[in-house]
Amino acid sequence: MKFTLSWLKEHLDTDEPMEKLADKLTMIGLEVENIEDKAKALAPFTIARVISAEQHPNADRLRVCMVDTGNGAAPVQVVCGAPNARAGLVSVFSAPGTFIPGKNITLGVGTIRGVESRGMLCSAAELQISEDHDGIMELPADAPIGAGYAQWAGLGDPVLEINLTPNRQDCAGVHGIARDLSAADMGRFKDPAIKPIKGEFPCPVKVTVEDAGLCPGFALRLVRGVKNGPSPEWLQKRLTSIGLRPINALVDITNFMTYDRARPLHVFDAAKVKGNLVVRRARDGETLLALDGRTYTLDSGICVISDDHGVESLAGIMGGEASGCDANTTDVLIESALWNEINIAQTGRKLGINSDARYRFERGVDPAFMVPGLELATKLVMEMCGGTPSENVIIGKAFGDDRVIDFPLTEVKRLAGIDVPLPEMKRILGHLGFMMAGSGPVVKVAVPSWRSDVHGKADIVEEIVRIVGVDKVPMTPFERGDAARKPILTAIQTRTRRAKRALAARGMVEAVTWSFISKPHAELFGGGGADLALANPIASDLSDMRPSLLPGLVAAAQANADRGFPDVALFEVGQVFRSDRPEGQLVAASGVRHGFASSKGMGRHWSGSATADALDAKADAFAVLAAAGAPMQALQIVPGGASWLHPGRSGTIQIGPQNVLGYFGELHPRTLEALGADGPMIAFEVILDRIPDAKQRPTRAKPVLELSAFQPVSRDFAFIVDRSVKSGDMIRAAQGVDKKLITGVTVFDVYEGKGIDDGKKSVAIAVTIQPREKTLTDQEIDAVAAKIVAEVTRKTGGTLRG
Repeated sequence: MKFTLSWLKEHLDTDEPMEKLADKLTMIGLEVENIEDKAKALAPFTIARVISAEQHPNADRLRVCMVDTGNGAAPVQVVCGAPNARAGLVSVFSAPGTFIPGKNITLGVGTIRGVESRGMLCSAAELQISEDHDGIMELPADAPIGAGYAQWAGLGDPVLEINLTPNRQDCAGVHGIARDLSAADMGRFKDPAIKPIKGEFPCPVKVTVEDAGLCPGFALRLVRGVKNGPSPEWLQKRLTSIGLRPINALVDITNFMTYDRARPLHVFDAAKVKGNLVVRRARDGETLLALDGRTYTLDSGICVISDDHGVESLAGIMGGEASGCDANTTDVLIESALWNEINIAQTGRKLGINSDARYRFERGVDPAFMVPGLELATKLVMEMCGGTPSENVIIGKAFGDDRVIDFPLTEVKRLAGIDVPLPEMKRILGHLGFMMAGSGPVVKVAVPSWRSDVHGKADIVEEIVRIVGVDKVPMTPFERGDAARKPILTAIQTRTRRAKRALAARGMVEAVTWSFISKPHAELFGGGGADLALANPIASDLSDMRPSLLPGLVAAAQANADRGFPDVALFEVGQVFRSDRPEGQLVAASGVRHGFASSKGMGRHWSGSATADALDAKADAFAVLAAAGAPMQALQIVPGGASWLHPGRSGTIQIGPQNVLGYFGELHPRTLEALGADGPMIAFEVILDRIPDAKQRPTRAKPVLELSAFQPVSRDFAFIVDRSVKSGDMIRAAQGVDKKLITGVTVFDVYEGKGIDDGKKSVAIAVTIQPREKTLTDQEIDAVAAKIVAEVTRKTGGTLRG
């Protein structure tokens, strides 16, 4: 929302400096994002006269100008390429050292084709006051030479831009902003009553509303005999100051009403409207050529205003070109209506239209201002264009529902911890448009029609506190009591933090992606059900809740690759949503690696590098599980993973078949193609919610385990087993022989081929035996080895390889 300081002062009688007003706006919840002060930015630019303009000796399109900069200074030589540079021209001059905003450069003394240039004559585009860059600016001959251009041109009106939260639709107009500042003691609010304009004749156009749910209220009036032309200078300046282009008086009035009073209107050329107006749902396949020059295909979910010819306007969003006003317009229909906020939002997103009217209607406008807005617009039309008004046609409700809240005066102290006297509460609420009746302990508070966001006691407390000042809320420590302190973080919060740290330590970069993805991508990862489809998606490709974090991460990795950064390792820890599982909403830790982003070294380098592979994904997943407290000895790796992974280059991590913790491996080529990504790309996903909680049981204190003073012994065993036997089963069998002595079992070789029968494989394991009390004899070591061979043989059906 943009507005100028002078515009604000039309509604607020104040002498406060701009900086103080801006600070107060931010403090009361209307955050100021930017202040553009052209007078300050353009202060170095002065008015100058061209004394002479001679042809450049070495360039056909350049002229060497001698420029009088005023103040008795000697003429300055400037090389200029503008076609309108000539002797006697008064223009805008910038000296060396001046920053040129339109070119984003700081001017210096230069030599152009062998001729020195000690300054610059500027175009309007170079000063960013318009888009005109065809030539240097031409000022009136009587403009004061040497004076500051910005001051002479009246550009000393700062433009403020505020960031509105969606609930403050009343401040989408300068009038509402002034009301808030008035309540904050920044000045006196100027709110003169709008006088009704008497109609001279009945309106000949009738209105029918077929669905009151789409259009709760509709007001219309005809004005005959108008003369449309350029709007007055004051109105054009108001619009251009906030970046709007003046078109003609009738259109400019509607734009002014939108920004001044947060009341979008529409004007039809009455001569182009055939018959009566009907507010209805569009028919499937109907089209409209809108004022933006685009043709839109409509459906039954879109509300329109139509006549005997068909659709004339997209209700609350944009008018049609066929009934638009131009220089030949003599009779106009002024429309002021109320529209269903949800339908406006859905239509705007469906058609991809972001208009000023949509911005306000989808947030909700003041229902009680529908008719006064029509009266004010009629007044402006008659003042600027003349004409004779008809009587109003009003359909539906011309006012909002009454809302009265029982408000205990102690609520401010209870919720905010500050004491606000009753007179001060009444003053604040009164300035904001609320009405308070009673003296306590419970009073009645009537909510104004323009504050549709206020529904309860806490909302009223918020209004009082933001005006009194959030900085007045005291810092109040919570009562701790004498009980033992409980953990601040839940188990899942702790796991989330540890998982992030573990992945960051492995060289991966955290990403935050959308919680919504397209329906085809959701179906690809096991989602896409109707119960997880959004009723009101913000975009067509963000229609479903994500069943996995990987689609967003793959898209982010591909976006980096498209911009020349193919070697990326990204991770995210966040919520996923599944309708086919009893948990429904889960917390997952996922990651992708692309290109040379291996955990063994990032990027291509002469010293060595490696592309990411499935083992990197496995290591990432195990790092997450270890950090999150998973029972690592109980984990099982099963070949093959989810459908979105390559079946021969992936694995499943589980604690038995009933508790699958996650998957890792290379993404399937079909998955990458569906996601629009280039492969190969490896990925993993671990569900943190499925990690079993550590068993909490009382134990006696045990002595700290010290390092053994005895030499460990390592023995290697190779077994011939069926190809279907899992290495993890062999490891667990060997470990179970003697948990005190055997401290490590690892697989160091797997062989299939010559010398091994079909359907068999050779798996070699290394077993570490760590004595604790004495050095083992050869006979004792052999006895342990024999037990290992016997236990592995019994559990796997294998035989010791000779």
